[in-house]
Amino acid sequence: MKTTIPRLLCFVCLTTIAMSGCTGKKAPDITWGIVENTASLKVSPVFVPLVPGAVTPEGWIRDWAKDAAKGIIGHLDEYSPTFGEAWKGYGFKARGAKPDGGGWPLEQCSYWLDGAVRLGYILKDSALIKKTSARLDNVVNGVLKGGETFVYWLPKKMMIDSTQGWAEFNSWAHSHMGRALVAYYQASGDPRILQALTKVYRNYDLPILKEHFEAVSGSVNIDPMLDTYLMTGDTAILNRIKAFAAMKSYQALSDNWNLNKLNPGHSVIFYENIRVPALLYLLTGNSHDLSASKQALAWAESTGLLPVGVISGEEYLAGVGATRNIETCDVAASMNTFYRLLEITGKDNYSDKIERIFFNAASAPVARDFATMCYYQSMNRFSNQVPGEEPQSPGKECFQFTKLGHSVLCCVGNNCRILPNYIMNMWMATHDHGLAATLYGPCKVKAEVAGHVMAEISCKTNYPFEEAIQMVVNPAQSVEFPVYLRIPEWCKTPSISVNGENITIVNQDGNFIRINRKWNKNDKIDLALPMTPKIVHGNETPYPQIGYFEKYHKMAKDTTIHSPYSCVYYGPLLFSLAIPDIGPNEEAPGAKFNYALDVKPEDASQQITVQRKAMPELWNWSLDSPVKLTVNAMEFDWKPIENKILPEKPIEKGNPVKIQLVPYGTTKFRVTMFPVSANSFNNNQIAIK
Repeated sequence: MKTTIPRLLCFVCLTTIAMSGCTGKKAPDITWGIVENTASLKVSPVFVPLVPGAVTPEGWIRDWAKDAAKGIIGHLDEYSPTFGEAWKGYGFKARGAKPDGGGWPLEQCSYWLDGAVRLGYILKDSALIKKTSARLDNVVNGVLKGGETFVYWLPKKMMIDSTQGWAEFNSWAHSHMGRALVAYYQASGDPRILQALTKVYRNYDLPILKEHFEAVSGSVNIDPMLDTYLMTGDTAILNRIKAFAAMKSYQALSDNWNLNKLNPGHSVIFYENIRVPALLYLLTGNSHDLSASKQALAWAESTGLLPVGVISGEEYLAGVGATRNIETCDVAASMNTFYRLLEITGKDNYSDKIERIFFNAASAPVARDFATMCYYQSMNRFSNQVPGEEPQSPGKECFQFTKLGHSVLCCVGNNCRILPNYIMNMWMATHDHGLAATLYGPCKVKAEVAGHVMAEISCKTNYPFEEAIQMVVNPAQSVEFPVYLRIPEWCKTPSISVNGENITIVNQDGNFIRINRKWNKNDKIDLALPMTPKIVHGNETPYPQIGYFEKYHKMAKDTTIHSPYSCVYYGPLLFSLAIPDIGPNEEAPGAKFNYALDVKPEDASQQITVQRKAMPELWNWSLDSPVKLTVNAMEFDWKPIENKILPEKPIEKGNPVKIQLVPYGTTKFRVTMFPVSANSFNNNQIAIK
């Protein structure tokens, strides 16, 4: 098993490079180097991600990806010098920029480049490939001409010496550039990129991973370091990672995380840092490392998980509430961590988490034409005035949709990673020379399977806006290989057939359904994932009583917050009462939203009506959704104010009405965490899982 996973990674990489036709370069034959280096891994990952371009989007996801390339992702460098000038080796004027060319712009620009280069190769967009290649080639050339790190114009001590100003931040930014270069190499096959990665990481000391989530850490360079090792087999890189795993400070941290000794901190740093122990588990084989990551995640989700599947972050973990916010960076960072946990464990619950985030939280902070975005999203946004009191960081106008989202530019850069990373990870390679459908949606995958045979699988569906998924398998020749299918946790009555013959589904306990057979051209897999409406109740919680929130608005000082709320799901989609908008910064006048949900969870499937219609010709997250829900509610006198959003108790009296809900991701103004009727609320029911 330790030798077959890297072999697949290499074969897929070489195949995809040959298919892309974008650079004309041929990748070096690194297959046997990868096979040899995996012998030193104590644990092999269950899945191996494919490279940019192996999976191409179709249908509604392609519509969205093309809008992204026409909008922010394709043109961010034209909107701000942070994205136009960073990583060119000199200082320039921008917020957070240092005279030596370091500082904030390195982080923010590397986020953008990482996402944009992936999207360019996914869409085979020659203009986007040319733009991102030119910028990334600056870094590669700088390293190969004498640079010690990716920040090639500065001495290495500015990245790894904690006595140097901004060293830790530069090292953090360095890790994100490393990820961009890994993607660039895997997509283009240019050996100079791999040479630069190897030169830097074989001499890069990982800094200490700090126990608390208050300051960025360059230890997250472990992501691209491990990827570089898997592509080269360079033992110097492996030894750097092993040295980090042996640090007493790291071992103490993993012990504390396993004991639930964690404190609220910056949510982006939390999501980035918690995957480090899980990655080390591949080298150590110590389940204690993997459990440290899992335990940290469970702790945070029990403290601040919001209905879209992401913990709150303002920018620190902010508890549970209808107007608690999610920084857009958290959407990208959470998904990146769940991709890694999915690869390592092969457990489908991580796919469920990714889909919930992607289908809900990913589209809400972006305008429908992908031309503007906002820094924060919240579950309830009643108007452009409520909520109106912005979190202290980054300050004013962080709810407004603009080309840059805010003058603090991390979120607009990180947003560029969300869509291409989802597309790339819809399929992954397996250790037994097969392919796994890890995330669903319309797409096409081309990759080598057993016997070095090229296979294409086309996924025809409008999922998650419909329940049926048909996969058409087309190998270059008849060949036996396994296809793995995921059954989401929320689906209780799935069905699978191959060429009309039903497949028995056995409880897999978090694993995928394996279909191993000889595949011929035009073989068809039909997967049905029936959805049922689901009501989830919970209670708001106070803000964590930590120093970060001491000077925050009045609500942050209220330790009595316990208002009940109710949410509605249908499959992976979260539903909201839409407040119609004139644009993402202006709600339509006169909209009513003073309703409490009046459905008991056990009656949801009988009392909630589902309306469906055909997908539009082009998808842009319109409020006129192809799936809507009609729900029983009570109209009552409710006027939310800034520091008192939800009623403190279930609603006893009101006029019975029916309200129509739409997918959360289609809305810009909305009610998602509803007041609840006394008739429907069970105070003992647990909150979002």
